[in-house]
Amino acid sequence: MASVPVSVLDLATVRAGWSSSDAFAATIEFAQAADRLGAERFWIAEHHNMPSVAATTPPVVIAAVAGRTERIRVGSGGVMLPNHSPYVVAEQFAALEALYPGRIDLGIGRAPGADQVTAWALRRSQEGLGHEDFVEHVELVSAWLSPHGVRVGRGMTLTATPSASGYPEIWLLGSSDYSARLAAKLGIRYSYAGHFGQFDPAGVFALYRAEFQPSETLAEPYAMLCTSALVGATEP
Repeated sequence: MASVPVSVLDLATVRAGWSSSDAFAATIEFAQAADRLGAERFWIAEHHNMPSVAATTPPVVIAAVAGRTERIRVGSGGVMLPNHSPYVVAEQFAALEALYPGRIDLGIGRAPGADQVTAWALRRSQEGLGHEDFVEHVELVSAWLSPHGVRVGRGMTLTATPSASGYPEIWLLGSSDYSARLAAKLGIRYSYAGHFGQFDPAGVFALYRAEFQPSETLAEPYAMLCTSALVGATEP
């Protein structure tokens, strides 16, 4: 029977009676346990204006978790790209890759991860509340994190700095067939949010595989399913 890599998605949950410091300490302890037990990845979500969730800034928490673990890949599940400048995201993950080579994942999402008022505060304008430019921004982040960069003017090519010895793995996150089609078109890894998505995961993955177009960074489709799980210590 083939083994399936197991990974973890964490929200840095603030339990009753806890502070944010307690939540982050628990996240690091959780990541260290996942690291010891052989999990493949440990991802941090992005949610805003939720008192029970401390995970608002994935790059900051990723740096803290990667610095306290040994071999597990650490990343975002995900960075909600419409909330951020694409170039800033590329710079942040270029720095993380330089700090922790070969261990960083950049998972990208399209949803705001927030209510509309908080989304407005994040994006600084009403015009920024749409996601019409999402495809272009995903392509820009990918290009800025590549050796080729983006030509932005006569004789000028822009890449993300600081320069790293490698590049983070880029994933597209989604809960619909739209995201599966886009990940396939761009030739990037795809993670389906099965814990709240309304589609049959088997059908979504079949669509992704059928429409996948190889890219410079990924020759074959590579997908991951996110689902809810309850775990606890084994009874003696």
